[in-house]
Amino acid sequence: MTKKITIEPVTRVEGHGKVTVHLDEKGNVTQSRLHIVEFRGFERFIQGRPFWEAPVLVQRLCGICPVSHHLAASKAMDAIVGVTPETISPTAEKMRRLMHYGQIFQSHALHFFHLASPDLLFGIDAEPARRNVIALAMENKELASQGILMRQFGQEVIEATAGKKIHGTGAIPGGINKALDPQDKDRFLNGADPLNAAKMVDWAEDALNFFLDYHKKNKEFIDNFAAFPSNHLSIVRKDGALDLYHGVLRAVDTAGNKILHDIDYNTYLDFIGEEVKSWSYMKFPFLKNKGKKEGWYRVGPLARLNTADFIPSPRAQKAFEAYKAYTNGKPNNMSMHMHWARLIETLHAAEMIETLLQDPEILEGELIREGKRQSEGIGLLEAPRGTLFHHYQVDDNDLISMANLIVSTTNNNEPMNQAVHLVAKEYLEGQKEITEAMLNAVEVAIRAYDPCLSCATHAMGKMPLKVTLLDASDKMLDEKLKN
Repeated sequence: MTKKITIEPVTRVEGHGKVTVHLDEKGNVTQSRLHIVEFRGFERFIQGRPFWEAPVLVQRLCGICPVSHHLAASKAMDAIVGVTPETISPTAEKMRRLMHYGQIFQSHALHFFHLASPDLLFGIDAEPARRNVIALAMENKELASQGILMRQFGQEVIEATAGKKIHGTGAIPGGINKALDPQDKDRFLNGADPLNAAKMVDWAEDALNFFLDYHKKNKEFIDNFAAFPSNHLSIVRKDGALDLYHGVLRAVDTAGNKILHDIDYNTYLDFIGEEVKSWSYMKFPFLKNKGKKEGWYRVGPLARLNTADFIPSPRAQKAFEAYKAYTNGKPNNMSMHMHWARLIETLHAAEMIETLLQDPEILEGELIREGKRQSEGIGLLEAPRGTLFHHYQVDDNDLISMANLIVSTTNNNEPMNQAVHLVAKEYLEGQKEITEAMLNAVEVAIRAYDPCLSCATHAMGKMPLKVTLLDASDKMLDEKLKN
């Protein structure tokens, strides 16, 4: 008698998905799938809208990472008005970068402190009531307070650059609509502790050290949980540096060999395809030169630190060197090291915020430029969760006629399925009853990727969890419900 375990939906992620695990008559896991069950429709209903509305419209995909969509769409619309990353004004680029690093900083802080750290601090098998930021605050008040204030600082940087903390309007086709207010610059650089850039750099390093200490004490779990070989993809600066705002596309295989050689991202369709499967609304991207079976890849903090040659900020670079030394310079394929990489990027974002705030061009200069009108625009950047693709075509009436979005979580679709299968085999194989710890183990593997399922499917989502165990005749054997 075969069985099927269903986890629906997955919790402590943004959006709505479910997991099914199929067991054979001996209780062995034969198949595991992460199903994205929300409808994908945003690419269709944006068609027919004036192109200049895109940077504001598309960020409604999500309230967690709207800045990423806002800026990716703005970069695409720059091309429509004839402005390139090389011809945009320095003030506009630096303001956008400041906005972007504010987003990276606050999103990484949100994920680590609110979503991931309860599992680390209390354990996978801890009581569900303890696995939240409130319990974290009761256990480690200083750590929780730092996490909350770090997110607040990042959101205030976004507000100062985008106009609002959520769904701002700062970036427009060809540039930005305002420079930074000198009072905001002074507040962020010289404000009273703790809400200033220097303190954020220190706290980001503290969070990194917290993880490193945890890793030292829990090395077997962190190194082996859901670890598997994969390809990795991201944008990098032309000199190979980590660059979260602009660059060329690079991919490496599990051994570190380049399999995508620093290409112009405007040619991405020549190199990346998307497979559709009947059991999920989310597509499965792959590198065409490797094929559907072998060409899937990871994106996000782990991938970025595997593709980049160095980090252009001193304290993050030092942390990066230690990170690379751990795997002797080879790509890191340990899924839980995503948290390590994410915290190195948090430190880098804090350093970049401080550097950009000290640049006089961020206060004054040309805000917007125009060039020769184009009918097609592509914008890429590294969102907190990974590489984000925005591609638009515009007709002669200035209306969007085509939109294609490959969001970070979509790029990570197959890797998340791989992680679910590995954890299911370890925790669910041979089991006759579902326990809370088993369910959370599967979710921990998914949460490492910090997925945004609403972004990936372009729909609203909810976050309860239901797990159902069925036999071969679909008779219910066991069911658990959370939230």
